[in-house]
Amino acid sequence: MSGGGPSLIRYLDYPPVWLLAALGVVWLETVAVPPLLGQPFVHAVGTLVTLTGALLFGLAGWSFLRARSTIIPHQTPQHLITTGIFRISRNPIYLADVLILVGLSLRWGAVGGLLLAPLLVWVLRVRFIEPEEARILDQFGDDARAYFARTRRWL
Repeated sequence: MSGGGPSLIRYLDYPPVWLLAALGVVWLETVAVPPLLGQPFVHAVGTLVTLTGALLFGLAGWSFLRARSTIIPHQTPQHLITTGIFRISRNPIYLADVLILVGLSLRWGAVGGLLLAPLLVWVLRVRFIEPEEARILDQFGDDARAYFARTRRWL
């Protein structure tokens, strides 16, 4: 079917969709296979990792709101955010996505999510981070270069 309109993948190509897809695979594993990582300690670590991811997401979201800049990945931000959680990581929301995947995988006792985490990191880097960095460099030039030089991409 061709009508020249945007494809469905364009509407689905957002980090939360990729995270939900990975979590769906992990959940299916929990339905099909008994938990492989069911110890209470692993469950507690999973809870801590998941909550850390949620906290990172919240702090980053708050930074975007305060700066009145877009949080939408395919758009160019209006402001270069370098304070708050963005002093520690250039991509705290993407880091949060990976932490949530790993954390819930540990909580659910699913090894699959631990195996999917590097794939999610790769998808986020190729589909979102690298294009965003190019847009940010175009928009903010030397300020962006200085920020990139002093702040790591992930941690």
